[in-house]
Amino acid sequence: MMTDLKNTRILISNDDGVEAEGIAVLERIARTLSDDVWVVAPEREQSGAGHSLSLHTPLRYRQHGERRFSVSGTPTDAVLLAVMEILKDKKPGLMLSGVNRGSNLAEDVTYSGTVSAAMEATLLDIPSIALSNVLTDQGIDWATPEKFAPGIIRELTRMGWPSGTLMNVNFPALSPEQIKGVRPCMHGRRILDDNLHRRVDPHGRHYIWIGGQRTEPFGDQPTADFHQIQDGWITVTPLNLDMTNYPLLEKMHGLTFPA
Repeated sequence: MMTDLKNTRILISNDDGVEAEGIAVLERIARTLSDDVWVVAPEREQSGAGHSLSLHTPLRYRQHGERRFSVSGTPTDAVLLAVMEILKDKKPGLMLSGVNRGSNLAEDVTYSGTVSAAMEATLLDIPSIALSNVLTDQGIDWATPEKFAPGIIRELTRMGWPSGTLMNVNFPALSPEQIKGVRPCMHGRRILDDNLHRRVDPHGRHYIWIGGQRTEPFGDQPTADFHQIQDGWITVTPLNLDMTNYPLLEKMHGLTFPA
């Protein structure tokens, strides 16, 4: 539980890059909560990077201003360098990731660099929140996260949550006036469609772009994040890093494996 956010060191990162509009929004949000806000983010977009580390290339970081840095690597690299190097004098008390340009719902969390940045901070025992905003064909409106995120962050940190868990927050593509409220919910699953774009380059060689969206819900999960966001709710989902299926593990203890 954090009752004194004003004196809490807040680390901000993302997967859209240090110059992304969403991280500027999140920085403004964080500065309404604390006087000690630091930005350490990838130097360029790393969407879909997942929880990946740069093990075979050296990392460099560059300062862009007071308490603002970029890292030549993944979101995970950025958080690791922030905590272990740039902010080694004082560990952050809260980590915020985003605000991502696009939602991170259902199985998106397994690919998302935004969620993975929060995941890395969680592994470093820092309470972490990933924030994402739904993207539409008309673009993106940051007014809703800017209005609601401060209150959500205050309420979550006031409540507190266990080590090894991070919070995943998604904002609908709606104006603040259209929002129904905030709803804690499970994360769902969508049908994996064929989102491969097969093309031919000017030299006649075939290539493929991975793109498109998984738009169809899987199964009847009306309480899942995917449905709730469509219904006009801001969703908040606690995600555990311990992915063990304990009931199945217990069942496996009765198996007799060959020697």
